[in-house]
Amino acid sequence: MNTASNNAAPPSRFGLDGIRAAFASLTSRGAKADDLRESVPVRDWINVGSGQPTRLLGFDQALVWVIVALLALGMVMVYSASVALPDSPKFALYTSTHFLTRHILQVSLACIAAFVAVQIPVSTWEKAAPWIFVIALVLLVLVLVPGIGKVVNKSRRWIPLGVMNFQPSELAKVAMAMYAASYMTRKMDVKENFVQAVWPMAVALGITGALLLREPDMGAFMVVALISMGVLFLGGVNGRMFLLSGAVLVGTFCLVIASSPEKRERIFAYLRPWDPEYALGKAYQLTHSLIAFGRGEIFGQGLGSSVEKLHYLPEAHTDFLLAVIGEELGFVGVACVILAFFWLSRRLFHIGRQAIALDRVFAGLYAQGIGIWMGGQAFINMGVNLGVLPTKGLTLPLMSYGGSAIVMNMIALAIVLRIDIENRQMMRGGRA
Repeated sequence: MNTASNNAAPPSRFGLDGIRAAFASLTSRGAKADDLRESVPVRDWINVGSGQPTRLLGFDQALVWVIVALLALGMVMVYSASVALPDSPKFALYTSTHFLTRHILQVSLACIAAFVAVQIPVSTWEKAAPWIFVIALVLLVLVLVPGIGKVVNKSRRWIPLGVMNFQPSELAKVAMAMYAASYMTRKMDVKENFVQAVWPMAVALGITGALLLREPDMGAFMVVALISMGVLFLGGVNGRMFLLSGAVLVGTFCLVIASSPEKRERIFAYLRPWDPEYALGKAYQLTHSLIAFGRGEIFGQGLGSSVEKLHYLPEAHTDFLLAVIGEELGFVGVACVILAFFWLSRRLFHIGRQAIALDRVFAGLYAQGIGIWMGGQAFINMGVNLGVLPTKGLTLPLMSYGGSAIVMNMIALAIVLRIDIENRQMMRGGRA
């Protein structure tokens, strides 16, 4: 591609007419149609013009650096939160670096998986979306089979793979984002008809939800429901139909809570965490999380100086990692994490809107679905840590300890990065 096309106008100044004009200009200059239809290999991200230094082009570098920063901070805080765990009889056989070593291994696997995922064209992901959703459902069934699924804290959520325990619910989040985006793309012409547009998607969500609640994993169900409803809304489903579907979903949550004494106790404990009846029981994690934030004040106690991680705060390296960040890095550290996730979610939505403007509906809805996932799950985790929401077993994306979660997070974000690469390629006059 010539220099003029490389110095094209910014994405925001390109419409569909501009893209068609650029494409016609290139073909009139003798460019081969087959070359324009080729997907963008990673090697084409690098420009090595004569006499010019090598530089990376064609992808969102700011997005990559924010992801790397969250991974790096998560690695440091996981080590800080888990370094004292071997002092407990439960982890007496572990070394002080056990969780750090495994976390580094898991992040490395996630980066390799992301590098592979970004090589695959979005069109291939779109074709595979229904099959990935089916695979996710099969794994959600298998994890419930005794002898296959691993039980931890009365929940059967993991399939042991040796290197790590795989959590099918994490794959279900990616699969739901893909399937919902694919479904809305295929149903664009009937999105005003409730039976044809909403009912099949409701059945898919119902089956997924039933399997997740059987584990049980209410937190994952909430995220999956959030993704599917968000993509339906962004896909243009009739507003009244969307509100009706939302009301049914809220009613289902209320019935689940009402039918489970344990979940009711969690709600009461959330409302009255300092009540002696709950402070040493269902609200134990919440009270110690709040104590950790209180000790952190503005600038924190200093990296490694948390007291709550010393066997007072359970799951400090997973679900309650933000509380350790709050105690050691203070309000400033927590604010930086919140801003990073806000920027990440906003950027994913921007990439999605850009793809839709380029008439790439599946890519756009998928990117926005991942934005809902990252932003929504981070919001829920932060809300739980800060006592704004009832306690749920959800990790902080990209940061908390957990192999399958980080691997699926990175794959999901790598596909969005691929969407951005193809967007930029189209705006330079080529085709994705």
